[in-house]
Amino acid sequence: AVQLVESGGGSVQAGGSLRLSCSAPGFTSKGCGVNWYREAVGRQREWVSAFNAGGTTHITAFLQGRFTISKDEARDTVYLQMDSLKPEDTAMYSCMPYGKAICFSDYVKGQGTQVTVS
Repeated sequence: AVQLVESGGGSVQAGGSLRLSCSAPGFTSKGCGVNWYREAVGRQREWVSAFNAGGTTHITAFLQGRFTISKDEARDTVYLQMDSLKPEDTAMYSCMPYGKAICFSDYVKGQGTQVTVS
């Protein structure tokens, strides 16, 4: 299986923005979607956002208005745009495959990308 690769994390000041990427060869062309999760030290993993194979997007309620998700099929990449970042957004963000069976058999969760907001 191919590991999804996240990138785009970093350290920003409160109010800043980051755009995270999740990609893997052939990922979107196979009709796979992704779920974004985040996990902070001392907190349970939280579901953040989803882009399903049908093109429907979802953002968890408490992040709506600040986070958006999009896809670039030509680049086999799903983006998580994060604006107006807050210190409580500090976490390791990772993406996981989502959709039909081939999405789970051909792809696995990435190693994550760290976001630190101060």
